[in-house]
Amino acid sequence: MSEILSPAAAVSPGTADVSDDVILTVSHLKKYFPLHTGVLGQKLQYLRAVDDVSFKVRVGHTVGIVGESGCGKTTMGRTIIRLYPVTGGDVIFNGMDIGKMKPRELRPIRPQIQMIFQDPYSSLSPRLNVGEIIGEAVRQHGIVSKAEYKDYIFHIMERCGLQPQYFERYPHEFSGGQRQRICIARSLALKPRLIICDEPVSALDVSIQAQIINLLKELQERDKLAYIFISHDLSVVEHISDEVGVMYLGSMMEYGKTKDIFTRPLHPYTEALFSAVPVPDPDYKMKRIILKGDIPSPANPPAGCKFHTRCERCMDICQLQAPEFREYEPGHFVACHLYD
Repeated sequence: MSEILSPAAAVSPGTADVSDDVILTVSHLKKYFPLHTGVLGQKLQYLRAVDDVSFKVRVGHTVGIVGESGCGKTTMGRTIIRLYPVTGGDVIFNGMDIGKMKPRELRPIRPQIQMIFQDPYSSLSPRLNVGEIIGEAVRQHGIVSKAEYKDYIFHIMERCGLQPQYFERYPHEFSGGQRQRICIARSLALKPRLIICDEPVSALDVSIQAQIINLLKELQERDKLAYIFISHDLSVVEHISDEVGVMYLGSMMEYGKTKDIFTRPLHPYTEALFSAVPVPDPDYKMKRIILKGDIPSPANPPAGCKFHTRCERCMDICQLQAPEFREYEPGHFVACHLYD
C-alpha cells in the first residue's frame, strides 16, 4: 500500500498554482440555496448543492466530473461560470478570483469561459437564426470588426461542421446533433480558453455522440482549449478526460488521473459507480455493486461521511466525523476513513 501523505505534506487539487499551464483553480467551492427564512429574514435552512469542492484545470486538458443525478455537477459548473453567485471558496481563473467579482468587472472575462448546455434545443432561442445565435455575443463583445463579422461567423460554422446555407435557418429545422454543433459554434465564436460541457452528448444517438466528441477533441488540440466535462456516461468520460473527479451529495469523493481512477478506484462509492460500466465481453461476469437506499437530501445531509448511510464498509468513525480530502498517492485524492 502506498504511504499516505500527511495533511501538511499533501497538496490539495484546489491549491493555488503559479504554473503557467493551470488556467482554473477551484478551491473549497460552496453553493448553498436558502430554503427557509425566519420572521426577520434570516436564513434558517440551506440546500447544500455544492459543498467544498476543489480541483484544477490545465491548458489543453479535460477534467471529467461524474456522479449520480442530483449530486451537484451542473450546479458546480454554473457556479464556476457565475450563472449562480458563489457562496464560499475561490474560483481563480487565469490568476483572477472571478468568484468575488462584480458583474461589471466580470464582463470582459465572460467570453473566455463558455458553457455548452445539456439540452441543445432549449438553450437555443427559437426566434433567432443560426447566424444570429452564433454572432449575437460576438457583436456584443466586439470580437471582430463589422467588416469581418459575417466571414468570421462562416469560418466558425465551417470549423464546427455546419454548412454555409444553415446561416439563415432556425433551430427547429435541425437534428439534435446539428443543434449541439450550433451550441459548440456559439461558444467557440467568443475565442474562449475554458469550456464547461454539461452533458453535451447525453441526448444524442451513439453515432452522433462520437462525432461531437471527436469534434471537441479536434478543437481542443487545435486551440489548446481546456474542458470541464460533466457526464453520466463513464465510457465517454474515460475516453475524453485527462483527470476525473467523482462527486456525491455536493462533495468531491475522489479525484485523480483518469487511468488511476478507472483502474484503481479507492472510494467505495467510486467502486460502486464504476461497477455499472458495461464490458463488451459476453463471457465476462460483472461484479456489480448494488448500493442500497436513496441519496440523502442535500438540505439535510447525514453527519460524518455523507456516504456512510449506503456504504457496506462503514465504520463507527464514518458516522461521527467527516473524512478529510487527502492525497493518498501522488495526484490521487480521496475522502475516506479507510485511508486515514
